[in-house]
Amino acid sequence: MVEKIKTVLLELGNGFSFVGNQYKLEVGNKEYFIDLLFYHTKLHCYVVVELKNTEFKPEYIGKVNFYLSAIDDLVKNKQDNPSIGLILCRDKNKFSVEYALKDIHKPIGVSSYELSEYLPHEILKELPTEEELNLHIDLEGK
Repeated sequence: MVEKIKTVLLELGNGFSFVGNQYKLEVGNKEYFIDLLFYHTKLHCYVVVELKNTEFKPEYIGKVNFYLSAIDDLVKNKQDNPSIGLILCRDKNKFSVEYALKDIHKPIGVSSYELSEYLPHEILKELPTEEELNLHIDLEGK
């Protein structure tokens, strides 16, 4: 699944550059691993992608928020914009996601996915969406 998602994001051609999977962060003498880490060349920011093979749980927001803070402090440069988080899960409840994100000030989006053995090229070239993978981000900083 990791390879399929990585491939889809890279094939989009919208500026995604792959940094690593199971990207290791060391915080407080403990190791943490980000499922997928990208750098977006047009937005000039890191994109943390967390993959969940379950229905969305509100605690996923806390984990991604932690990763974003760590990436912003330990990895990003001064000229980079704040990092963006994306949680891809098997299913989601819109209201649970809205409440979980309500007072979070970092750009985090949640999207569900459906596994398929084959996606035609016509579909792949049009991804992402589900409202651009539900990135509830104000890219203008407003």
